[in-house]
Amino acid sequence: MQEYDLADHNPVSKHAQQRGRPPFERIALLLQGGGALGAYQAGVYQGLAEAGLHPDWTAGISIGAINAALIAGNRPEDRVAKLRQFWELVTSTDPHWQFPNALAQFDPSRGDVVRALSNQWSAAQALCLGAAGFFVPRLPAPWLWPHGTTEATSYYDTRQLKATLERLVDFDRINGGAMRFSVGAVDVRTGNLVYFDSTTQTIRPEHVMASGALPPGFPAVEIDGEHYWDGGLVSNTPLSWVVDSLPHRDTLAFQVDLWSARGELPRKMAQIQMRQKDIQYSSRTRAELSRFREIQSLRGALSRLIGKLPAELAAAPEVDILRPATEPKAWNLVQLGYRPKRYEDDTKDYEFSRRSMEDHWQAGHHDTIRTLRHPEVLELPRNPDGVFTFDIAEQGRG
Repeated sequence: MQEYDLADHNPVSKHAQQRGRPPFERIALLLQGGGALGAYQAGVYQGLAEAGLHPDWTAGISIGAINAALIAGNRPEDRVAKLRQFWELVTSTDPHWQFPNALAQFDPSRGDVVRALSNQWSAAQALCLGAAGFFVPRLPAPWLWPHGTTEATSYYDTRQLKATLERLVDFDRINGGAMRFSVGAVDVRTGNLVYFDSTTQTIRPEHVMASGALPPGFPAVEIDGEHYWDGGLVSNTPLSWVVDSLPHRDTLAFQVDLWSARGELPRKMAQIQMRQKDIQYSSRTRAELSRFREIQSLRGALSRLIGKLPAELAAAPEVDILRPATEPKAWNLVQLGYRPKRYEDDTKDYEFSRRSMEDHWQAGHHDTIRTLRHPEVLELPRNPDGVFTFDIAEQGRG
């Protein structure tokens, strides 16, 4: 039987009650972009919720922004169900086209070749027919619309997504401040990455849609007179936004990535295109992680140096300026990343079949359970820099 913490109405397991909250000032959930692969993030959140690890701050890019809104915009006990509603909606099993009869007799779960063909068939349906509650093809095609109209700037119409967000997300809750919420988007005119943050502005469905407006598929979203595209065009991870935000706090961060920096040497065109996407969309994540480690090391060194200054130098106004940025804070950065299956190719981010959604969700849930078997991920780091990183793909042997 599920038990509830009556103080905050969070559903918690008996194990979570016994363990208590980890010794960090905040728990952050960072969600990368990756289209249909985003069901992996929903599985990760389910695993965290089952362990009683509810984030204080959720930040996302693209599909990660949608998942973040579903989490921040619902009560803790409703979040997994709302995530499930969304992912079952966009991966509707209603067959627009039947899988070819010659192949339908084979179970796609029993062989990589048939599963690959089945996935490609589903991806073709998404390209031609869209995804329920998310996007539909623009008819007539964008070239036939007058220049300057929204219809002339994208292949798909995303108005269904706005209706879905309004139905599944309580934006009053997001703006109420119970959980900090941030999503990244790119200003089309300046090319700058900007973040819409619930601590500084009122969040609306348009902010979430802007973060996932990947051109030329989706149209730019207008907000207060400016137009925005998918934040993944500049950076596919919100890590730097969370790391750089003041005030600094001891942070347990779960970074959920959908693209793998490491992979096999491609042997055919579909593999080349998939590998290209993996490298392209994971590159900023790797760069931000390297920068994060370097900054934390510098902060720690400077903090220790300031502590050794004689009293007259320590009281200098320059030191007062430096001190807030060097306040020693601990960081555990726990990385969970989706690892593609052998039958997946470059269509994996727009292959919206129910079977693949369930596979991605289960993979995220499984990886989270494996990660949380390692007690060190929930403990304050003991090294001088106060930084601990854990990668389930490399260290998660449990």
